[in-house]
Amino acid sequence: MSILIISSSPHKYGNVRLTAEACKRIAEYVEKVRAVAIDVYDFDIKPCKGCVSEDVNQCKLPCVYEDDMKRLYEVVEKSDGIIFVSPIYWYNIPGPLKNFIDRLTVFENAIFIEGRSRLEGKATGFIAIGNDTGAIALIQNLMAILNSMGAAIPPWALAYHVSEEPVVENKNFMLDVANVVRGVVTMIKVLKGIERATYWYRADNEYLEQVTQIFQQIYKEFSTQRTLKKLAK
Repeated sequence: MSILIISSSPHKYGNVRLTAEACKRIAEYVEKVRAVAIDVYDFDIKPCKGCVSEDVNQCKLPCVYEDDMKRLYEVVEKSDGIIFVSPIYWYNIPGPLKNFIDRLTVFENAIFIEGRSRLEGKATGFIAIGNDTGAIALIQNLMAILNSMGAAIPPWALAYHVSEEPVVENKNFMLDVANVVRGVVTMIKVLKGIERATYWYRADNEYLEQVTQIFQQIYKEFSTQRTLKKLAK
């Protein structure tokens, strides 16, 4: 069982990538599942050509483009669940993440090529981070898209932080993020018949302390890396 965390930020030591790394560690150390974290800014992802609009039968694998999506398709395919961590760009997601999602059309269109969407049943979670409004608009847009592609949305599948402050100062957000991870993992287990969920959201002090420590540790690591980067210039 594994989950994929997809972020989309050009700031390597900012709130978005910090939260994505926290999702990964919460998945691995608290929920005890494999996790892979990628940021789409680190890859060459060309805009979708919209083959499906000309001929539904032309939108199929392998994609006509030879870019990094070729290996990212494999990563998505192997995952049981996906968590999106995105900054807010004018009430929505940034362009690189939109390109990535548009290119997933080939997975959804497998309905007409193979009889089933390759995203069907993958549990999904959504996290938005920004300095201004737009979190819910971003999240509801992602939810509509992924559900239309066949993904499963569990309870407590969203979290958002709208502030200029570091995410480590927002305990409610950190707890919500942990429960997005927990919800996605729980949904995977339910769909696979591994367990029957008795409850989804966890808010006890022990859990909050675990999660807070993970966020704070990453914040320290990122602060050190940021300082070293500045000294190297």
